[in-house]
Amino acid sequence: QVQLVESGGGLVQAGGSLRLSCAASGRTFSNYAMGWFRQAPGKERVFVAAISWSGRSTYYADSVKGRFTISRDNAKNTVYLQMNSLKPEDTAVYYCAADGSDYASVVSLHRDGYDYWGQGTQVTVSS
Repeated sequence: QVQLVESGGGLVQAGGSLRLSCAASGRTFSNYAMGWFRQAPGKERVFVAAISWSGRSTYYADSVKGRFTISRDNAKNTVYLQMNSLKPEDTAVYYCAADGSDYASVVSLHRDGYDYWGQGTQVTVSS
């Protein structure tokens, strides 16, 4: 089992920045991949970014590439999402997710590849 708790959401003006954090507990954090997803009102939950268990590989949705950065601190059992140059279309509830498998050789870019989810944190970008 993995427990995930997100923080860092809020209201920001377009062009601003936020950093989301996701604290994990329950399994050895450094063993599994992590992802960030988001869900806007009335829309499906979609992939934003992912990072391998080692931290060596990162992946991004085209819509956030060059603006968002995912990272992890295995000593703190935490994954981060640094969001810069925010746009109103980035407004959504952001969820972190954990892969249920240890040392996965393939990092999933789809929500079905993750077994554990946080409660979500709201990000609102005003124009």
